Amino acid sequence: MIDAAASPGFLYRARAFDTPVDPFTSADGPGFRHDDDLGLLVSHDDGTIVARGPFATVAEAHPTAPVIDLRDGILLPGLVDTHVHFPQVRVIGALGMPLLEWLDRCALPEEQRLASPAYAATIAGEFVAGLVSAGTTTSLVFGSHFASAVDALFAEAERFGLRVTSGLVVSDRILPEPLLTTPERAYDESVELATRWHGSGRLRYAVTPRFSLSASDPILAACGAVMESVRDVCFTSHVNENNAEVATVAGQFPDRAHYVDTYDHHALLGPLSVLAHDVHPTDAELAVMAARGSSVAWCPTSNAALGSGLFPLRRHLDAGVRVALGSDVGAGTGFSIFKEGLQAYFLQHLMGAEGMPLGAGHLLHLSTSAGAAALGLADTVGDLSEGKQFDALLLRPPPGTALDIGLRHADSPESELGKIFALASDADVADVWVGGEQIASGGFVRPVNRLAPAARRTP
Repeated sequence: MIDAAASPGFLYRARAFDTPVDPFTSADGPGFRHDDDLGLLVSHDDGTIVARGPFATVAEAHPTAPVIDLRDGILLPGLVDTHVHFPQVRVIGALGMPLLEWLDRCALPEEQRLASPAYAATIAGEFVAGLVSAGTTTSLVFGSHFASAVDALFAEAERFGLRVTSGLVVSDRILPEPLLTTPERAYDESVELATRWHGSGRLRYAVTPRFSLSASDPILAACGAVMESVRDVCFTSHVNENNAEVATVAGQFPDRAHYVDTYDHHALLGPLSVLAHDVHPTDAELAVMAARGSSVAWCPTSNAALGSGLFPLRRHLDAGVRVALGSDVGAGTGFSIFKEGLQAYFLQHLMGAEGMPLGAGHLLHLSTSAGAAALGLADTVGDLSEGKQFDALLLRPPPGTALDIGLRHADSPESELGKIFALASDADVADVWVGGEQIASGGFVRPVNRLAPAARRTP
C-alpha cells in the first residue's frame, strides 16, 4: 500500500475543462481547454497544482503519488461569484417587482433581521451551504449593515475554507433607520472588521457602500479613508442597475459627471473594484472604469427577474472593461453560476446585432477565470494550470437525469460543455475542493483530516 504522507501529493485523474486563455481576446481554438485523461498532482503542503499533463506522463514521473480517479464525472475549476448578497438567502424568488419596490418589500425588511447575532449566524450557515452546494469556491459577497453579522459570515466562511471577500455595508440615507450609520461609525467599524479578517487565511475585506442612492458624499469619503488605512482591500457597490435609480442618483449628485463618478471622485475605483450590474452605462462611464482597471459583475437572472434591462456586454468589452458573472442572490434566482451562464447566453442572443454571441467556452470563462481576474486572484485560481491552487468541483449527475443522458451522448467536447451550462444544477455538484481541501462530498461538512476524502478513491 502506498504511504500517502510520504508521497509528493495526490494525483487526480480526470476528464476536465478550463479556460486558461480568455476566449474573448483569442480567436484560436474552441475557447476552452479539454482533457480526456488529465493528471493533476496536488501538493499535500499547500494545495498547489505542481504538475499537469496526460495522466500516464504525470503518473510515470510521480510513481508514489496516490491516485484519485475522478473519471466518473467532469472536473471544472471552482466557480467564482462576483456579486452575491449574504443577508438575502431567504428572499430568493420574489418575482414581479422592479428594483426599488423589491428592496422596500423584500430585501430591506429581511436585512434588518440580521441585527440579531443569532439570526445572522443562522443565515451565515445557510448562505455558505448555498455557495458550497453550487460549486462556488470564490465569491465577492455583499455583507451586512451590522458588524456582528459580518463577523458571523467571515467565521462561517473560514470554517469551510472558502475564498470570500466581503465587508460592512454602509449607508446614511433612504434606507430604514436600523440600516443607517454615520461616516465616523462606518470608518471605525470597517477598519476594525478589516483588521480582524482581511488576509486571514483565504478571507479578504471589501469596502462596501450599498450604492450612491443611499450613501452620501461623507459616507463615500469615509469609504475612501478606509481604503487608505487598510492595504489592498477591495471595493464593491452597485451602479446603473435601474433607470429610476440612475435618475435619482443624478439628482442627488449634481456636481458629479455621472453615476460612476460618484465613486471615482473619492478614489474608490481601481483594479480591485467591482461594480455590480451596470446595465445602463454611458460611454464616459465605461471609459473611466477601463482607465481604472475596474470590473463589472454581470447578474443575468437578477436583471431579468427585476426587469432592469439587457446587459451591453459588447460595449463593455469594446471599451476594455472586464466582466464576470454574479448570482445577485436574492434578486437573482439562486446560487448556481451555471444558471447565470445559461441566462447570459439567452439574453445576448435576444439582443440581436447589439448582443455578443456566446459559446460554451465563453460561459466557462465568465464563470471561472474572468471572476478570478476581477477579484485580483488570477495568479491563484480560475483554471487548472500548474502553480494555481486546486480549487475545483466535480460534476457527477445522478443516473438517468437529463445531464447524465446528455453527457453520455455528447458528440464533441463543445457539445459536452454546452450541455453542462444548459442542464447542470446544484444536484449535479458531487465534490468540491478549495486549496486542495475537499469541503464537500455528498454533504457540507469540512473534513478534519485532509487525507480522508481522498482515501475512498485511492487504489
